[in-house]
Amino acid sequence: MISYEPFYQTLLKKGITEYSLIFKQGLSANTLHRMKHGLPITTKTLDELCFILDCGVEDVIKYVKDE
Repeated sequence: MISYEPFYQTLLKKGITEYSLIFKQGLSANTLHRMKHGLPITTKTLDELCFILDCGVEDVIKYVKDE
């Protein structure tokens, strides 16, 4: 399962709000909604997040093995 926990840690560490992502960076509110609910996002969106946050993929998602 893919977890977006690193994304929220990265936002906190960089002092960026979801509001800023939506209204200043133009990220879709639906994307953040999907991430909050653990739903999939596209690799294009992942690329966009990495660009906006100036970070690597591992700072946005991580794989968590289902037990």
